[in-house]
Amino acid sequence: MDKKDTSNLNEVRNQNYQDKKMNNSQKQKKKKDNYLPWWVEFLFVQVGLPDRILIKILKTKKKAKELIKNDHKILITFLFLITLMAYFYPVIKHSKNKLDCESTAKNYITKNKKTNNIDKKELKMLSINFCYGGEEIYEIENLKN
Repeated sequence: MDKKDTSNLNEVRNQNYQDKKMNNSQKQKKKKDNYLPWWVEFLFVQVGLPDRILIKILKTKKKAKELIKNDHKILITFLFLITLMAYFYPVIKHSKNKLDCESTAKNYITKNKKTNNIDKKELKMLSINFCYGGEEIYEIENLKN
């Protein structure tokens, strides 16, 4: 009985091996029968672009995949920093414009209005008011008279 069991086991193993071998050959045939991507079909078969461009595109694609695979932490950090800068850029630009407007308004007030009795805090307040559309500057001469 032991001999029959071992012979049956060997036959089962051989059969499993043959099945796996056939499955691998079918998978290889499927890989060989793959169709071209639509963009390759369109650009290089239908339109007729040169093959050397396709070679360069595929090499670049391969290098990009390797770069992303190897240096993904650095790329994530870089994208995070760019996103952070893009998020805060409008705030920084608004602040800069506000400061520029205040300095211009201060210069305008000191040159064109009689501001001998106005201290620095009031001058700053008037310049901020002027930048946001206030018209108190035009009433300075009226208040002193």
